[in-house]
Amino acid sequence: MPNHTSSPAALRVVHQPWETPLTEPDMSNTEDRHKRYRLTNRHVEVDGAPAIPVSGELHFSRVPRRHWEERLRLIKAGGITVVATYVFWIHHEPDAGRAGFADNLDVAAFVALCAEVGLDVVLRIGPWCHGEVRNGGFPDWVQAADVQHRTDDPAYLALVEAWFGLLGRELSPLVGAGSNVIGIQLENELYDQPGHLITLKRLARAAGLSAPIWTATAWGGAELPEGEVLPLFGGYGDGFWVDADAPWDPTFREHFFFSHSWDDPGIGADLREHLGAGGPAAAPRAASALFPPATCELAGGMATAYQRRPRPQGADVAAVAANKIGNGSAWQGYYMFAGGRNPGDGLQESQATGYPNDLPRFDYDFHAPIGATGRLAGSFAALRRQHAFLAAFGDRLALMPSSLPAVMPAGVDDSATLRWALRSDGSAGFVFVTWHQPHVPLDTCRGAQFEVTLDAGTVTFPAAPVDIPAGTIACWPVNLTVAGVRIDWATATPLTILDPGSTVPTLVLAAGHGIPVDLKFAPGTTVSSIDLHNSVPGGPAGKHQAGGLASGAGLASDAGLLPEAGLRPGADGVWRVSPAEPQLLTAVDGSRTLDILVLPAETADQAWVLAGELVLSDEPVWTVPGGLAGRSQGRPSLQRYSPDRRGFAGVDVAVPLPAEAEVPGFQAGNDAVPRVVPAVLTRVAAPVPASFGSAANRAAAPSPETIAELAAEYSLSFPVEGVDGHHTELEMEWAGDVAQLLVDGVPVADRFWDGSPWVLDLADAGITPGSAVTLQILPLHAEAQVGLPVEARVRREATDGDLAALDSVRLVHWHRWLEAGAGQ
Repeated sequence: MPNHTSSPAALRVVHQPWETPLTEPDMSNTEDRHKRYRLTNRHVEVDGAPAIPVSGELHFSRVPRRHWEERLRLIKAGGITVVATYVFWIHHEPDAGRAGFADNLDVAAFVALCAEVGLDVVLRIGPWCHGEVRNGGFPDWVQAADVQHRTDDPAYLALVEAWFGLLGRELSPLVGAGSNVIGIQLENELYDQPGHLITLKRLARAAGLSAPIWTATAWGGAELPEGEVLPLFGGYGDGFWVDADAPWDPTFREHFFFSHSWDDPGIGADLREHLGAGGPAAAPRAASALFPPATCELAGGMATAYQRRPRPQGADVAAVAANKIGNGSAWQGYYMFAGGRNPGDGLQESQATGYPNDLPRFDYDFHAPIGATGRLAGSFAALRRQHAFLAAFGDRLALMPSSLPAVMPAGVDDSATLRWALRSDGSAGFVFVTWHQPHVPLDTCRGAQFEVTLDAGTVTFPAAPVDIPAGTIACWPVNLTVAGVRIDWATATPLTILDPGSTVPTLVLAAGHGIPVDLKFAPGTTVSSIDLHNSVPGGPAGKHQAGGLASGAGLASDAGLLPEAGLRPGADGVWRVSPAEPQLLTAVDGSRTLDILVLPAETADQAWVLAGELVLSDEPVWTVPGGLAGRSQGRPSLQRYSPDRRGFAGVDVAVPLPAEAEVPGFQAGNDAVPRVVPAVLTRVAAPVPASFGSAANRAAAPSPETIAELAAEYSLSFPVEGVDGHHTELEMEWAGDVAQLLVDGVPVADRFWDGSPWVLDLADAGITPGSAVTLQILPLHAEAQVGLPVEARVRREATDGDLAALDSVRLVHWHRWLEAGAGQ
């Protein structure tokens, strides 16, 4: 490894080794041993190798059962390896002694389906869960019981024992050493009763429930029984639980910085204080010395409360997640990863049930990477790339502690000092750079150059300082060796390795927006460009074309002979790739050869790594037995990279499926055109008050009766053929305060306005041919005390008087397809 002269302007970091020796806790090693999962104090082992699991929350009781398999396959396609799910007591046993586990409540069928799809499961069994559910998930009869809830009160434990017994009856055949149930969370946000968690663990065991990993939430300075539970942390970049007019809270802002602090005193702080659940947060707790740092609630999005309505964007979600990886995360866990809807009216957290915030009665889309209808948010692609990296390099990364640079930002108001960190094992590593935050814009960071001191010397890169634009989320390798070929450093993010066990594997790198892609190889490595072969004339979804890829024409001594979009040699073995289109180069070191495919930033947004293959698609795609499947609004357009052919080729698909041969809205060879839904104003809105009441200084949501009395009403007309498709969404662009949808006079869906489109699944809403569908929009009073995202706030402030508008209503048809020969 070469040594480089220190640069005074360099950003410096020195590799810091592990602070303590490698140890093995009793959990998963001598207790509850599992065939696949094992913990150390540094990392998680999966299938005998270090790994970084990625869990994503999906609540099976908030998603209709007919959607389960598609959601799970899409979750897996997003790089999730473990599904976490609350088991809400109130959903299963609303009346004492009358528990239900059928249809959408069949938790055993859900766990079994996860196993079939290839996903592990963490069950969050409560008994108190929160999850923005009424009573935190307690049935009303439990909430009203004369017991000391969430304590070792024998009368309360008798209720819990019966509930756990019901879960054990359903799930005990599915747990054990070979099960895909690899984790059980006890309670949620319990701060000062470690003994009660031990009692709950005992009761769960007695009911026949077991897992190699028992967990508990650790934020808020929670006191946990040492060694009995794996402490899990979280991180939200924004939240509904602060006051409507509060500035961007430091507890949110700190997640956009690298650190070795894992606690977050802000999560649930309002609820903790309002309900007296342990009082104010204690001093922040560190990660346990027995276990590696892990998370279960990184922001996948954010719920919308009436009084405050955050709307995190894709980069906001991805930045927090990337920082946790750089901080040393051994387990990435998201809440939520797939949204849903409450299975009945009135099951939400509300001021009427003793909580400080009013939540929508039905809506739990959460602005998640996968929305309530299965529509993908912008965060999905950004997280998908991170998870592909973890799948390919997690065995290395898990063994690398995190080191922070010599110069750190002065605090959450520091918008000048670059935010970055190193994970390394002393000989190789990855530099994580996150230069993004919402609400407070960042300027381009000028002249960045990194000085990374490892055990054998110092690597300074890039060769010349580079400007880092705002919005950058990157992971740059240092001394990365693949198939025996070493890359000293690169200013592109590793995505995956294709055919890692072959003679010539392919390393896939993703360029960043506005950052030159430079690579430096070990001395003696020869580098050349390779023609990308492609049989497809057009690119995915009419965007970047993988066809017509530029030929590098080999490497000439005169860089001027090379095309502008290609590979150019520089001084000291540094090569610059200009990826206006995907570029392929090959590096040879003696008998060892490595192909390197560099994707432009735009193409990286379309990249999916599925079953070890690289696929480009703008629309959802996942794996099924025998190949690929997905859904599209028109004829699907996707391409697969072939390492053997060294090029992209189209995927042969069958669409529509035979059973859907007459799906309306689909025209072979064309994109489907969304259909406008006529909306007739049948009643104008009445004047609304500035407030509908409050609790704990939080604005209260209007009651259903108030909405029915004061809202504007529209009658929506659906063509009969418009409700017969495989998957049809009703998409509404509107503005106001609260909207609700009624089908045949019954409310079935609601939404608090935050400027985003309101999207509903027609079938989930119960809309069938002949249904009478009414949309009610309550105006937003000019002085209403609600916090809105910036785009919505701009529209509100530009409106004279109260705001109420219906901009558009349309049907969006999605059609399933299968790769030819798949699914058989």
